[in-house]
Amino acid sequence: MVTRRGIKNSENWTPLGIYLRDKRAALGISQKEMAAGIGVSSAYLSALEHGKRGKPSFALLQRIIGYLGVIWDEAEAVERLAQLSDPKAVIDTSDLSDKATLLACLIAEDIAHWDEETIERLTQALPKT
Repeated sequence: MVTRRGIKNSENWTPLGIYLRDKRAALGISQKEMAAGIGVSSAYLSALEHGKRGKPSFALLQRIIGYLGVIWDEAEAVERLAQLSDPKAVIDTSDLSDKATLLACLIAEDIAHWDEETIERLTQALPKT
């Protein structure tokens, strides 16, 4: 589950970043400790959490899951959060309808101007996969 507990300015964090921050806090693990445990720099882990880096590779994600002791359903949820954590998402509409292409373009053009209420309302309206 993604929460914003204890995170200041969380609007810049990725869904995976929020999860990692909360999980580390619950386990009493510092960012520096976790970074060393998964074989990355603390600067990289910070950038990953804050959406300054793209989603992690499958291999790194598996190291993260193993390090945090995440199993089964929660591991699948973490993998999904990683998929939803690309700060530079690209939508390929080449095989979709003209309406889908228009929608993707309108979102890309306008999302920076939407308030949190609008974003939340639209997010809730989308099907969960």
